Amino acid sequence: MQLSQKIRIYPTKEQLKVLWDLSEKCRLIYNFALSDRIDNWKEQNEVSEEDRKYITYTTQQNELPEIKHKYPEYKWVYSKVLQMTLRNLDASYKSFFALWKSGDKNARPPRFKGKQYFTTLCYNQSGFDIENDIISFSHKHPSKTEISFDISHYPLKEETKKIKQVEIFTKKGKWFVSITYEFQEPKYIDNGKYQAIDLGVSNIISAVNLDGKFIQIKSRRVDLYWKNKLQEVQSKRDHCKKYSRRWKKYHLKFCRMKSKCANQLKDFQHKISKQIVENTKANTIIVGDLNVKSMAKKKKTTKSPRKNKANKTLNHSIQNTGSLGRFVQFLTYKARKIGKRVIRIDESYTTQTCAKCGVRVKRELSERDITCDCGHQMDRDLNSAVNIMIKFLMSDNLSHQPSLKEESFLRKWNGFSTTHSPKICSPAKA
Repeated sequence: MQLSQKIRIYPTKEQLKVLWDLSEKCRLIYNFALSDRIDNWKEQNEVSEEDRKYITYTTQQNELPEIKHKYPEYKWVYSKVLQMTLRNLDASYKSFFALWKSGDKNARPPRFKGKQYFTTLCYNQSGFDIENDIISFSHKHPSKTEISFDISHYPLKEETKKIKQVEIFTKKGKWFVSITYEFQEPKYIDNGKYQAIDLGVSNIISAVNLDGKFIQIKSRRVDLYWKNKLQEVQSKRDHCKKYSRRWKKYHLKFCRMKSKCANQLKDFQHKISKQIVENTKANTIIVGDLNVKSMAKKKKTTKSPRKNKANKTLNHSIQNTGSLGRFVQFLTYKARKIGKRVIRIDESYTTQTCAKCGVRVKRELSERDITCDCGHQMDRDLNSAVNIMIKFLMSDNLSHQPSLKEESFLRKWNGFSTTHSPKICSPAKA
C-alpha cells in the first residue's frame, strides 16, 4: 500500500523563479502533447478502424530527446519530471475513456493549461535526495539556484524510507512537498466479527455489529454554518467591479472562508474514521457502495415542488463537501494500516426494505423512521445498516460457513432472505 505525507515548504524568491520556470516547461510539454493527441484523434477518425494508430505515452516519451535537442531550454527540467508530465496526461485520457465507456456522458477529456497554472513537478524514483532533514531536487536551470528545503519542522516517519516519488505543488499561495512511500500493511485475519455501516448526510455513521449493538454519529454540518456567511461575502463581491480593490478584498475573504470550511470537514472525517477503525473489535467493516457522483446531480423527476426541493437539498449537502466518497477512502486506508479490511457492497433497496419482514416500500427523504405493518419500527439509517449486514452474510464475500452468531443474526433480521423474494407494496398500503 502506498501512502503520502504532505509537508509545507517555504521557497525563497530565487527558488520561486526557478520553480515557475521549470513548471512552465512542463506546462508547454503537456499542452503540445495534448494538441498532438487531439490532431491525431481527428486524423484517425477519417481512417478505417483497422488502420487506426493512436498516439500513446511511449510514442510521446520517445520524442523527448529530439525536443530537447531542438529546444535546449527543456534540458532545464529533470528528465523524469517531463516523463511524469506526459504520464499524467496519459492517465487523464485513460480515466476519461473509462468513464465514457461506462456510460458517463458528462465526462470531459483533458484541457489545456493556462499560464497561471503551476504544473506539479513530480520526481519519480530519482532526482531527489533527503539527508539530515534537507530535501533537494535536481535541475539544470541557468541560475544554478539550489532547490532544497528544510523539512525538520515535520520529521519523516520511519516507514517513509521506501520513497517512491516526491512532488512539488502549490495550493492557494502555499507551497508543499508530497512524499509518496511504500507502507507494509499487516496481514488481514478474519476474526469472525463484522460491522456494517450505512453512510448518510445527517448521520455520517449508522452502524450495527453481529451482537446487535447499534451506534450512530451525527455529521458535523460545518457547511451549513458557513453557508449564509459565504453567501453574504459572495453577494458583496459580486456587487463590485471585477478585479477592483474591493472585489479582490472580498474574493480573498471568500476563498479563506471556503478553505476553512473544507479543512474543518476534512478534519472531522479524519477523526471519526480513525475512531471507528480503532474502537471496533471487528476486523471486517462493510460499507454500502454509494454512487456519490450521481447522487450529487440535480434531478427533476416529478412536478411536485416538495420533492424537487428535497432533491435540491440532497444535492447541496453532497456536492463539494466530500461527506461520503472521501470518508470511505479515509476509512479504507486507516483500516488497512492496522490489518483490517473495508468491503464495499451494493446497498440497493436497503433503505426501502423492512429488515424484519422484507416488505419494500418507496419512502421520501423526509421519512427518517421506518414503520412497517409487521410491527417493525426503526431509524431509517439503522435499518439500512442491518440490511447491509444481511446482504454481506448472504454474499460470496463470506469465505466460511456461517457461525452460530451469524445464523442468529439472520434469523432475527431476514429482510433480504434468499428463499423469499421481497414483497413490494405501495406507500398507501404500507
